[in-house]
Amino acid sequence: MLLNLQSLRAAYRSGQLTPADVVREVHTRLRASDENPVWIHKIPEDVSISRAESLGSFREDLPLYGIPFAIKDNIDLAGVPTTAGCPEFAYTPERSAVTVERLITAGAIPIGKTNLDQFATGLVGTRSPYGACLSVFDARYISGGSSSGSAVAVASGLVSFALGTDTAGSGRVPAAFNNIVGLKPTRGAVSSSGVVPACRTLDCVSIFALTCDDAAELLRVAAGYDATDSYSRAPGQHLAWPNEGFRFGVPSGELLEFFGDDDAASAFAAAVETLESIGGRRVEFDFSAFRDAAELLYAGPWVAERLAAIQEFADAHPDALYPVTAKIILGARKLSAVDAFRAMYRLADLEVPAQHQWNNMDFMLLPTAARHYTHEEIAAEPIALNTRLGYYTNFVNLLNLAGVAVPCGWRANSMPFGVTLVGPAWSDAALLQTAGRLHRASGGASAGKNLMELSTTPAAGRKWECPEGYVPLAVCGAHLTGQPLNHQLTSARAFLLECCRTSADYRLYALRGTVPAKPGLVLSKSGGAAIEVEVWAVPESTFGAFVAAVPPPLAIGTCTIYDGRKVKSFVCEPWALAEADEITHFGGWRAWLARREAAVEVR
Repeated sequence: MLLNLQSLRAAYRSGQLTPADVVREVHTRLRASDENPVWIHKIPEDVSISRAESLGSFREDLPLYGIPFAIKDNIDLAGVPTTAGCPEFAYTPERSAVTVERLITAGAIPIGKTNLDQFATGLVGTRSPYGACLSVFDARYISGGSSSGSAVAVASGLVSFALGTDTAGSGRVPAAFNNIVGLKPTRGAVSSSGVVPACRTLDCVSIFALTCDDAAELLRVAAGYDATDSYSRAPGQHLAWPNEGFRFGVPSGELLEFFGDDDAASAFAAAVETLESIGGRRVEFDFSAFRDAAELLYAGPWVAERLAAIQEFADAHPDALYPVTAKIILGARKLSAVDAFRAMYRLADLEVPAQHQWNNMDFMLLPTAARHYTHEEIAAEPIALNTRLGYYTNFVNLLNLAGVAVPCGWRANSMPFGVTLVGPAWSDAALLQTAGRLHRASGGASAGKNLMELSTTPAAGRKWECPEGYVPLAVCGAHLTGQPLNHQLTSARAFLLECCRTSADYRLYALRGTVPAKPGLVLSKSGGAAIEVEVWAVPESTFGAFVAAVPPPLAIGTCTIYDGRKVKSFVCEPWALAEADEITHFGGWRAWLARREAAVEVR
């Protein structure tokens, strides 16, 4: 049984499986996997089956209907203890974390709480009184951390996806070491309410999945502003780049570091070639500002945030902390407010040259971790080697960036190798799309321990049939995912079918005087182009009210998309074009918005 979202959804839709069937199979697998300390708390099988049966028959409007998932044990699940990897710290929350609530409301079924580096402090997966997690490919090697159990649960085929947290790389390093996808969203895009803080100003809830397509779907459900989270952020302008000719940055010279691992260097070179083969253009960039920012995370005063999160507990129970964890967190007692301000000034100084590098690249391609260490090696040098694991990850949250870790080949010792695509804030969707293409183009493209072949799963953008009782609607502007009117679609219980383009027969205009800004899509006999659209499935029961709310000069008509299908779409009355600005050459609304924002920043 494949647990990726598309496979389960197809089995549910056809009646081949029910959520209860899947839960029973998951628990059968759990009973056979106890040699790896993945779990801190498992939900009883009868409780999970009851939750699965309560979902009833298959529902298209539940995007995660019957999808089993795991939760890192520093994230609250109502009625289940949260330990943060420290038994003495445990408490039982009455309410789930906001992100967990969103996933369960969408139909997902929690299976349990997973092991972690204590208080999410570490990239190794070994700093836990519940046991050190093991690589799913070779028990001699570390699983990566701190979200070790979540990554291993997905890679082992025990759940479809899992939540982690990522402050320094905890949602990316274990993904690389276990041959799965790890999404570190834009800071604040996913609520952290109900999460035990590590560095509260930097923490992100992360997503582990088998494919980038799955991660993109999960992000659409999980993301959203949360007024109960002081660090939540309303969506900004979502960034994108073309499928052909995109520019990816690779660190220049000696800054491209592998710490003596020649196999990793060869695997990374192959990843660069693969990304070039699917339309990318490599550019070298100066990584030094990013490297220097990374060093601030643990060598600077941000480690004091880890103490601030648990200071009262640590003072009362100093012996409860794992030895290495205690050395790191309690070491922050010697830091002063002066140290904090000096580090803030230093980070601001580094942001200037770092920002300059983005003028020449759309995103950067990095090894997720330069080297994969054994348990023996980590035991001998626990802090120094952990620092090396953060070389390509520690700067990302400090500099307000997004990242997607994705499998991309194998080392000569048959261990997986992964890369991370890192982009500016709100480039999450574009990163996932490009990372998904890279993942599928890599030799022997697969996911997890059982090497699920990506060729057996539909790629993003592949045609999905609109189910009976729904109307397919193409949107091209303010109703796109992340745009200000997208809530009108979700409020109408619509869901996204695919991201694609129109046929090459359309012109796009930026209409004047519309609030929020809106485009006009017009069929043209000449001078047209293929325009970026999203096709949504809108319930027939809400379609009429949705159409009635569309203001002039817009209306709902019909357009032809890339494969000749005709779908309902937003169109524009011709009279409004007289004073509109044609933006066809941008290929889509997001690209035009990005260029407009860039022009404003320059002024």
